[in-house]
Amino acid sequence: MAEHKRDWYRLDLSAIVYPTLQRKDFSSVYRLSVLLKEKVDPDILQQAVDRTMPRFPTYKTAMRRGLFWRYLEPNTRPGPFVRPDVKNPCQPMNVKADNRYLVRFYYYRNRISLEAHHSLGDGTGGMYLLLTLTAEYLRLMGHGEIENGGYVLDIHEEPDPGELEDAYLRYANAKVCPPRPGEKTYRVRGTKEPFYTLNIIDGIMSVSAVRAVAGKYGASITEYLNAVLLYALLRKQEESSLFRLRPVRIAMPVNLRRFFPSKTLRNFITMIYPGVDPRLGKYTFEEIVTQVHHYMRYYVNEKFLRGDITTNARTQSNPFIRVVPLWLKDLVVRQFYTKVQDRNSSAGLTNMGALRVPESMEPYIERFDIYMGQPFSNRTNCAIISFGDVLTVNFASSIVETDVERFFFRKLVQDGIPVKIESNRESRGPERQGPKRQELERQELERQEPKRQELERQELERRELERQETERQGSERQKPERQEG
Repeated sequence: MAEHKRDWYRLDLSAIVYPTLQRKDFSSVYRLSVLLKEKVDPDILQQAVDRTMPRFPTYKTAMRRGLFWRYLEPNTRPGPFVRPDVKNPCQPMNVKADNRYLVRFYYYRNRISLEAHHSLGDGTGGMYLLLTLTAEYLRLMGHGEIENGGYVLDIHEEPDPGELEDAYLRYANAKVCPPRPGEKTYRVRGTKEPFYTLNIIDGIMSVSAVRAVAGKYGASITEYLNAVLLYALLRKQEESSLFRLRPVRIAMPVNLRRFFPSKTLRNFITMIYPGVDPRLGKYTFEEIVTQVHHYMRYYVNEKFLRGDITTNARTQSNPFIRVVPLWLKDLVVRQFYTKVQDRNSSAGLTNMGALRVPESMEPYIERFDIYMGQPFSNRTNCAIISFGDVLTVNFASSIVETDVERFFFRKLVQDGIPVKIESNRESRGPERQGPKRQELERQELERQEPKRQELERQELERRELERQETERQGSERQKPERQEG
């Protein structure tokens, strides 16, 4: 393939935000993994990377700073290089490290993983890169029957101009911008893990089993799993917040390609926020499912999403904002995200849906995993993907506590869905925690003890009231009998 020539690429509408949030301990990095049925050969994998990367010019770039905006320029330095996998994935990316590449490729046994900075593209664009790479790897391993199609692109073709476009600008033409949630939500509090620690918990289950249970509630798989996560967050809030409840809301990206035709491999997503407000009363799980179901039907449509795109585009096109120096833009955006945007949700959840590959690739693939990466604040993120009849739910968290994940998977099991759990977490027995961690946990237990006692007292009062009510009703039933006698 003749190398695609272009001097630079403007960051798309979403990509503008991600570099402003960069910290020493945080980058907007996601991970996609494919598990093959045979062990990965790292030398062949490197050959596949070298052959595949030129087909994805916006991923073979380096990020630069201008006076008013950042931009991407073609990166001709050696790399990116394949490396053995790490225990804690999605670590911060220094834009000047690794020959300035913003993608990483890892291998471990039968797993190939791609990590990419969100400024390059969303999960859909990353999946095109990962599966095109995997197809080329399998061909180099002697499986010449692997075909192109779907997520597998022809590495010998020139990139389609539509793959490089900022698709937001094409569809930002609504006449009105819908309001967005502004109220603070419940925030999961927990013990922050040391720097460079990302806790992973994977739940592996059957697609057909989840679909059957979701159908009983009259919901899709996405709606059902959203409801389960909201249920888990409500349970966590009930345990930890006795005197003040807040709305519980999930930040969920929507793939706009489903509603607006585009071939772009860059970011083309927007956020919706399904949730419930426990201040209105206690929700049953069935009510949570109903709430999520109707929210999705109301908000996930072409009209509303076009309005949301227009809101974002108007900010960028504002003449005053365009001439504000980059350092000042970064300061304002970072403050807004920290004080407002990040507090609009209690957790993040993304669902890439059912992944399909060319039929000739299917015999070589076991399953896929997806991780949203390091949360910006101390909370947990959840990502879902399925292949064949295998559905994986991948939690990523930077806190010690696993209450939300425990409530989530326990609810699935209670609904009759068998779940296999995998994790990179180590055993946290007292002998492995160290004195500092033991002291922190002791202090946390002491802090939670009054709340635990208050919960027990309330439960005893509730039981006593129920007993008294039962006795009263029994006495009232006996009065007519005595009168008749």
